[in-house]
Amino acid sequence: MAQLETNTSVESLGYKQELKRSLTFVDLLIYGMVFMVPIAPFGIYGYVAQGSKGMVALAYLIGMVGMIFTALSYARMAEAFPIAGSVYSYAQRGMNEYVGFMAGWVILLDYIFVPALLYLVSAAALADIVPQVPISVWLILFIGMNTIINILGIEMTAKANKVIVVLELIVLAVFVITGIIAIIKGVNGAQFTFKPLYDPNHFSAETVMGAVSVAVLSFLGFDAVSTLAEETRDGKSSIGKAIIFALLVVGALFIVQTWVAALIWPDYTTFKNADVAFYQIAELAGGPWLKWTTIIATALSWGIANALVAQAAISRILYSMGRDRKLPSVLAKVHPKFQTPYVSTLLVAVISLIVTTVFASQIDKLASLVNFGALTAFLFLHVSVMNYFLRKQKSNDYINHLLFPLIGFVIIGYVWMNLDPLSKKLGLIWIAIGLVYLVFLRLTNKDSRLSGEL
Repeated sequence: MAQLETNTSVESLGYKQELKRSLTFVDLLIYGMVFMVPIAPFGIYGYVAQGSKGMVALAYLIGMVGMIFTALSYARMAEAFPIAGSVYSYAQRGMNEYVGFMAGWVILLDYIFVPALLYLVSAAALADIVPQVPISVWLILFIGMNTIINILGIEMTAKANKVIVVLELIVLAVFVITGIIAIIKGVNGAQFTFKPLYDPNHFSAETVMGAVSVAVLSFLGFDAVSTLAEETRDGKSSIGKAIIFALLVVGALFIVQTWVAALIWPDYTTFKNADVAFYQIAELAGGPWLKWTTIIATALSWGIANALVAQAAISRILYSMGRDRKLPSVLAKVHPKFQTPYVSTLLVAVISLIVTTVFASQIDKLASLVNFGALTAFLFLHVSVMNYFLRKQKSNDYINHLLFPLIGFVIIGYVWMNLDPLSKKLGLIWIAIGLVYLVFLRLTNKDSRLSGEL
């Protein structure tokens, strides 16, 4: 067996170490948890419950399993290539520069639009509470504040993350405890049952996987930890460990909270509005105070915490692609004092303002684009792991380099097939645009960094 690459560094891969190494394993773990949002199901619970015919906990369990196998693929590539860029960098080196570009292009569909999606959901929620304040004011406030924090430095982002994740966990604990008390009291006819995990009267693979394609939105972002590979000081293995731990912790929290919610409101067909289904359940369990607490927590965690780390992640992918001249090189500019990719960060802010204006009344379409981008990029990742280790490195570790990525590919592929037709149509148009742009780059850019072949 050929010697596997185990002693790689930013410099050995042909780059200069420009970003500040300051993040610990705990910082990375919290970053991943904040990006996924421990209370993410609050915002989409109604759709997952209806789509799964009440088996909402099962939908999140399957989603977690699929993401864990994807996380294992991220871990393998993060150890081999500890550089910023996430799936773009991994597919670039695991396959070739062209496949890498397309992987980066589709993940852009996720990362570029996800901050705008988060801002819109949060602004709409707060506008419902304080209708006197226009949505545009909330959007400018969220985008401006997050941009400043991200430019000031990743340490600033990490400190903000720690405070926010603690507050989210407190709100979640309050809901779960209050919910369990309500179940014990039999509120709304609640009683303990395994139906949220498996209901033989309504179960079908197609039904559950269709719901998983919606629930997976709650998990998106765990991979963003890999974009901080050049800013961690604990070694390259901490990236993979943080991704897996974050998935396990947050996945377990998703299952618990949705199970409790499903027991309190077992008839998923009677929601007045799927958008606010979880808040109806919270009010039933604890009263108006719990309803408003969960609404405010959702708005702040999505609009500040999640969007904060989303902006940090996409700015680093733009930085990495700009550094490789796959995007304008100005995106690779690093702030001389704060050592952050400030041009990319500012660009994301501008894009978020534009996208929130265009999609102000089409949140569902924006969410569809985000899901397509992430799942397609994950498929690129699994293939890259198998190609790099088995073909290029001649590995005979068939468990980690063939079986696990293959399982991940199959699960993610099945979820991808169950995405709504609109997301696939818009996503394929995005891929077509990327292919045209790639041909343009090939014809105009003679100084390509890589020249690997399949």
